[in-house]
Amino acid sequence: MTILQGQVALVTGAASAAGLGFATARKLAQLGATVWLTDLAEAAVTDRAAELNTAGLNAHALGHDVTSAEAWASVLATIEQETGAPDILVNNAGIAVLHATPDLDPISWQRQIDVNLTSVYLGCRAALPAMRAKGTGSIVNLSSVAGLVGIPGASAYAASKGGVRLYTKALALEVAREGIRVNSVHPGVIWTDMQQVAIKDNPDQYDAINASIPMGRMGEPDDIAEMIAFLASPASKYVTGGEFVVDGGLTAQ
Repeated sequence: MTILQGQVALVTGAASAAGLGFATARKLAQLGATVWLTDLAEAAVTDRAAELNTAGLNAHALGHDVTSAEAWASVLATIEQETGAPDILVNNAGIAVLHATPDLDPISWQRQIDVNLTSVYLGCRAALPAMRAKGTGSIVNLSSVAGLVGIPGASAYAASKGGVRLYTKALALEVAREGIRVNSVHPGVIWTDMQQVAIKDNPDQYDAINASIPMGRMGEPDDIAEMIAFLASPASKYVTGGEFVVDGGLTAQ
């Protein structure tokens, strides 16, 4: 399928081979998009882009501090010069420092707000002028089920992801008449590097986590990538301001 042929996509936080960002970049490229993968880990994200190129897909990589307005301006200037400005922006970069509030220091709190929430604002703000000039665009912001329901020990993460949810809705209303769509995706428990490390440290939790999910298993990065691809594509041309939960039924309980 080439439903994204001629489209340029930017996916942040795409350095991890087992992460949501890389799975998303791969899916968008498979659908015909020219994809830019960015990450603070420049060497690793360059390797991911090379893997896609080896597979015959069109991918590029840039080092990128998503918490810096100057870095966003530089990244978008490079992309516009080399392939044309992005038609699709996927704000995926994120971190999680999980501690109960008494054990959560202010630096860890602020870092999660900066990486998970402020970066989304910076990315949207930087990408909007070119999308407005084109009269079209799709922005997908990664939130979490932690942005929908309370999870003990995840206060800062939840605050940042809840902020992404409502920022997305507000921005969607601001730009709806300009041909730009803005939606959020809320993953549940997904088998990423972060989850694999957590299970390795606490192997007894694996069965308990799966038992808590109505579908009986953790999700895979491609489960999230498929949803993002739908929201990036013309198939969702009448969809904006929505929140799309991909969690195996976890939050339906």
